[in-house]
Amino acid sequence: MIEQIEFTLRPLPRGIHLITADVMRLLPRLPHRGLLNLLIKHTSAALALNENADPDVRHDLDAIFNNLVRENAPYYLHTDEGSDDMPSHAKSVIVGSALTLPVTDGRLNLGIWQGIYLCEFRNNGGPRCVVATVIGE
Repeated sequence: MIEQIEFTLRPLPRGIHLITADVMRLLPRLPHRGLLNLLIKHTSAALALNENADPDVRHDLDAIFNNLVRENAPYYLHTDEGSDDMPSHAKSVIVGSALTLPVTDGRLNLGIWQGIYLCEFRNNGGPRCVVATVIGE
């Protein structure tokens, strides 16, 4: 069985957002056993898997990314869309645009402290489109 859907996540402010519950609500029924691949169709946001319990982790990750890739660097050529644009592209390359997650007994087989994040790197990123591909039996 292979099933593929697209869904749109509501606009979120710049930052790292736990979206596991949103994703699960929008997915079709998961198979007994298989894989879920999620691809965000944007170059200025990313998907990640990380600590889902302590909100300080999200704050700290955002601070780390903003320190690693600063706005207004004098060597940026791609600057027409604002000071957050080029840094958002670089951050999305660092984090990645896709996740592949195991499915067991019709549920995501994640660690107890793991959750799915939308990493929104733009100040006003808008709605984000995600392609979900479910492969399983």
